[in-house]
Amino acid sequence: MRNRADRVLRLQAQLTARDRLLLDWLADHKVLTTFQISRALFTSLDFAQRRLLKLHQLGLVDRFRPLRVGGGSYPWHYVLDQTGAECVAASREQTPPRPGQTTLRKHRLATSRTLEHLLGVNQFFTDLAARARTHPPAQLQRWWSEQRCAEPGAFNTTLLSPIRPDGHGIFREGDRRVAFFAEFDTGTERPRVLLEKVNNYTIHTAMGGPAWPVLFWLPHADQERALHKLLTGLPTPVPVATACRDSLPVGACAADAVWLVAGSTDGPRRLVDLADLGDPAPDVDPITDVAWPPHVTPRLTH
Repeated sequence: MRNRADRVLRLQAQLTARDRLLLDWLADHKVLTTFQISRALFTSLDFAQRRLLKLHQLGLVDRFRPLRVGGGSYPWHYVLDQTGAECVAASREQTPPRPGQTTLRKHRLATSRTLEHLLGVNQFFTDLAARARTHPPAQLQRWWSEQRCAEPGAFNTTLLSPIRPDGHGIFREGDRRVAFFAEFDTGTERPRVLLEKVNNYTIHTAMGGPAWPVLFWLPHADQERALHKLLTGLPTPVPVATACRDSLPVGACAADAVWLVAGSTDGPRRLVDLADLGDPAPDVDPITDVAWPPHVTPRLTH
């Protein structure tokens, strides 16, 4: 135990602000690929690969590669390792997991049937983080996981909310801020299932929850059209916007003018422009809501 504790203490002098943020992300969002980490946090893939290798050698992160049917290989998928989990727990004043718990968590992630969905959700948010990194002073001010959203009272409702978003975020660009719920679909859910989710958000607002825009990040234009048809004439206090990944302009992400608002004949809107439709974004907690990039950017060594 003493050697383990000393190792955590010794590592503090080697961890940059970027390293700590990455460990926090892996603790909260479970798994990220090399390319997701590189785009969101680094200036080049080469720098990212070298730093990730160092963090792996230090026992802070572990990695795996799923089998790719038909040949070739997927990028490394990074997860939190035991020492990294202990560093995060110490920073949050929490009890660290036992080594067996960390190993079980890694194995479950590597073999999870929902890995594709989890990576898709994380791609949505790391793309926003990458946009913020490369277009200051934009910021991803909050990124909550599905599990964080499911915590009792997470959105100030007195009863257990019926919603289970894939994520919640606050994004700032210029002097505009938007809070939103994210719903990611791999293409397996029928439009009527998505409509039921909209109904749950309506119930959520009736319980006192915020009426922030609900963003459906869909794989196909056909699915988008079907959902909009179902929403036509349906009164709801919840703003709903959709975008489909198969028709995004090259280099575009969720921050761009890709969102079609249900019930509107206007063209696609930027993410921050959706702030006009829903409740205002709340103030963020500087401790628990780690903005990226921070207002005062620390020196990030390669």
